[in-house]
Amino acid sequence: MTDIIIRDAQADDIGIIHDFILALADYERLAHAVKADRATLARYLFGPRPMAEVLIAEHAGRAVGFALFFHNFSTFEARPGVYLEDLFVLPDARGLGAGQALLARLAQLAIERNCARLEWSVLDWNAPAIAFYQSLGATAMDEWTVQRVDGDTLTALAAL
Repeated sequence: MTDIIIRDAQADDIGIIHDFILALADYERLAHAVKADRATLARYLFGPRPMAEVLIAEHAGRAVGFALFFHNFSTFEARPGVYLEDLFVLPDARGLGAGQALLARLAQLAIERNCARLEWSVLDWNAPAIAFYQSLGATAMDEWTVQRVDGDTLTALAAL
């Protein structure tokens, strides 16, 4: 691995985090779906009750990637887990080891926090990411499908 530094994000990194989110959304062809703004991110990442954490990967003093994650809980294990919501490395920095360093740090945090697992989702068309994850020993959970309720459907469900 080259000179990659992984650090915890700080409140003054909001602009960098937001830029990474926009770049990720563009890569995933989901730019139209981004509602995140800096103020909302700051409230939920660094406010009185943070809901998620962020790691920043740096190379030669430049932020080149990020990982946004939070804790979930396994009822079968009766232990917390780490859920990686987003991992992104700038295209011109891929191959430097930033993605591997971010995942290694997340694995370290999971162990330090006595978590049962580290897990994430990946778009099924993203073959390079899937190959990368599998090269690190990740296992596809093909028998599971993601279910989601949001927007008006979430509001309707809450009203039942």
